[in-house]
Amino acid sequence: MGRPVGKHKSARLVFGCVLLLGCGLVYDYFWAASPRFTSSSSFLSSNWAADNPPSSITVPSTPDRSSLEGRPAARDDAPGRVLSATFADLPGPELKWERMAPAPVPRLDGAAIQIKNLLYVFAGYGTIDFVHSHVDIYNFSDNTWGGRFDMPKEMAHSHLGMVTDGRYIYVVTGQYGPQCRGPTAHNFVLDTETKQWHDLLPLPVPRYAPATQLWRGRLHVMGGSKENRHTPAVEHWSLAVKDGKASETEWRNEITIPRGGPHRACVVVDDRLMVIGGQEGDFMAKPGSPIFKCSRRKEVVYGDVYMLDDENKWKVLPSMIKPNSHIEFAWAHVNNSLIIAGGTTEKHPMTKKMVLNGELVQFNLDTLKWSVIGKLPYRVKTTLVGFWDGWFYFTSGQRDKGPADPSPKKVIGEMWRTKLRL
Repeated sequence: MGRPVGKHKSARLVFGCVLLLGCGLVYDYFWAASPRFTSSSSFLSSNWAADNPPSSITVPSTPDRSSLEGRPAARDDAPGRVLSATFADLPGPELKWERMAPAPVPRLDGAAIQIKNLLYVFAGYGTIDFVHSHVDIYNFSDNTWGGRFDMPKEMAHSHLGMVTDGRYIYVVTGQYGPQCRGPTAHNFVLDTETKQWHDLLPLPVPRYAPATQLWRGRLHVMGGSKENRHTPAVEHWSLAVKDGKASETEWRNEITIPRGGPHRACVVVDDRLMVIGGQEGDFMAKPGSPIFKCSRRKEVVYGDVYMLDDENKWKVLPSMIKPNSHIEFAWAHVNNSLIIAGGTTEKHPMTKKMVLNGELVQFNLDTLKWSVIGKLPYRVKTTLVGFWDGWFYFTSGQRDKGPADPSPKKVIGEMWRTKLRL
């Protein structure tokens, strides 16, 4: 006896619907995990807004078990942090953070220089389509913002190299404009006493986010990214400078840096020049885009530390606890230690999303050892840091999506501080 025709058709219809639903779920999973999806969700314009965490927060040193056992995580604005075991958060002691007056504008990839009790905060993205072209000043003595003034029209707006001699601030190259526009070779000097800008001899070629420092009477510019924004550069130039002026007519070639790339800290301590962390590769402009729309490319984040001394050879120092990038203005020199706040580490192995760091780390310059000395209020990259009267401050950057998701979300202008006892 044959099967009823109606039942046979119904079975085929049900099987077909299940098959289509299954295909849709598989496609949705792979699309959500793809670099195209993650680049737009973690970096571009839909995530550029201010956030409002509590004004005072104590950060616990270990994860809440609920996140490890699959129970709902705590709200993003709740005191403390709930960490997921999936991500590379490192344990550390508790710190009490106090929220101070926020910066006048939120900033990503801006720059900052401290001179005595003043923190000069420069440029940066406000959104992916808008960049700042001014300087804000924070006074650590009375914890207020003020004294805003404009930058030169030809000056870069992000990915700057910057250093000071205590009065003059040397501003080197960087990206001109929003999205992923090209770099400029123009350099400038700011006299912080008169608030006057002056031109400085341009670089031989433009760079993005080169490591920049003053060492032995010369302005050193190293590495960064080449003109396409992605290819690591290893060139190292120097220029003799004094009192905000160059005493030479061309940049001198120096020993190339062992590993190129942008977004690294660069420090001079005890007549030693050091470069710390960084990455190879970065976002590039999408080919043919009239607005130079940013497009994701492969990035490799590293924790390498190199040093130049009297022998004029790069020496390898102990690597960071974990790879770290976007830390060029995220450090302070405190009691013969370097303190670094936040940054980015390697991509998540499954989602391929950018992972932000939420630790405050110390590099002891006597022992050459790294350690975690505390947690930040949240994970954040491109922090702008200062230290005054025992207080460690950070402002600005791009924070995470919440305690259980370390990928980037909102650009912030908040100012936080904690008392350091090293």
